[in-house]
Amino acid sequence: MSKSMELPDCVYPRPPFTIIPPCAPTPKHSLYLSNLDDQKFLRFSIKYVYLFKKSVSLDLLKSSLSRVLVDYYPLAGRLIRSSICDCEDDHKLEVDCKGEGAVFAEAFMDATAEELLESCKVPNDSWRKLLYKVEAQSFLDVPPLVIQVTNLRCGGMILCTAINHSLCDGIGSSQFLHAWAHLTREPNTELTILPFHGRHVLKPRNTSQVHFTHPQYTRTHPSSHVDLHKLMMQSQSLVATSFTFGPSEVHFLKKQCVLSLKCITTFETVAAHTWRAWVKSLNLCPMQTVKLLFSANIRKKVNLPEGYYGNGFVLACAESTVKDLVVANNNISHGLKVVQHAKANLDNEGYIRSMVDLLEDKTVRVDLSTSLVISQWSRLGLEDVDFGEGKPLHMGPLTSSIYCLLLPVVGDANSVRVLVSMPENVVESFRYHMVVKDENAYHDHNMD
Repeated sequence: MSKSMELPDCVYPRPPFTIIPPCAPTPKHSLYLSNLDDQKFLRFSIKYVYLFKKSVSLDLLKSSLSRVLVDYYPLAGRLIRSSICDCEDDHKLEVDCKGEGAVFAEAFMDATAEELLESCKVPNDSWRKLLYKVEAQSFLDVPPLVIQVTNLRCGGMILCTAINHSLCDGIGSSQFLHAWAHLTREPNTELTILPFHGRHVLKPRNTSQVHFTHPQYTRTHPSSHVDLHKLMMQSQSLVATSFTFGPSEVHFLKKQCVLSLKCITTFETVAAHTWRAWVKSLNLCPMQTVKLLFSANIRKKVNLPEGYYGNGFVLACAESTVKDLVVANNNISHGLKVVQHAKANLDNEGYIRSMVDLLEDKTVRVDLSTSLVISQWSRLGLEDVDFGEGKPLHMGPLTSSIYCLLLPVVGDANSVRVLVSMPENVVESFRYHMVVKDENAYHDHNMD
């Protein structure tokens, strides 16, 4: 079992950061954000950390960033409250596009890539120092794009990015990073995929038509006798735990399932197994209803234009009683059934449009009370970003939270890594239930 390394301090020059604006004039306007962009649930930055064996010239990275921000100019803007709504609590956001620029910090750390490689799979709080902390009064005051490049003693490099989730989702952020990397490798070329900025394609209808139930959302405080999200956030310290599932583990889990389940994907299998292990470790009342919320790409389902980098996903919701999920079954068949049913709901464009209309009501929020939230990063191409000195040795989140991430395994496209944090008093139980109990299957070591 591998412990995450406590990082030494970063050494910054003076000043520690610069502002990188677009290198050419960009449109000046306010960019409308869709209801999917504007959810309070997404008012944070997606923080990626990349470890590279060889560093790239800082001047080259700055130059290519300045260039790519001409195309991705909203990332050089600033979030503001929309003038449409004066309500302080439920204000709608938009992007003030004036080309102000991104924050670019540079630093040095007395460590090697080899020292960091194994331990970075499970983040600890010391990893936060890899991203320059912008002093700001509120979320709105932090620029949408913050970058830190940390050179290492061995000649390697850590690239850390914070990309505002209100502006783009995982697919969109991957699209941006690949565009930046492309212009770094080949500065005299054009982008192969141009970003589509308009969010009007996901505007609510003039008259709201909420014709479906959407259990992933609620207008009320948790009505159940337990709010697991609040309990986990306020309980003892959370412990990050990582598991890698290779093809043999996934195959073994699929073999347990009833024959009536067809075309079971790796995501469905790993998600259902993780949800079941999470519920079992919490020792809940058998009649308690629990939910699995997971991100689902809707770009093709609602015909979003090529290059759309805004939030083009919704949360699918699988529901079950604890009894049906973990007590009445000795395998993940029931969990898989409800996960597949939740995905099938999203095949109906009307269901998605109903959800967009529902979010026009700003009292609606994501129901986290008894939910495990899974975000899939393992099929976004994030691990293939190459700035000219090769693909990363590692990519993952900067920090770990109670939300579950399905991460890519660098160099192994057929495996997936699960990262989730659990309260200290249940983490050993969670680890026990996550292990695939097949004598012939190879398990990677879990790490804390």
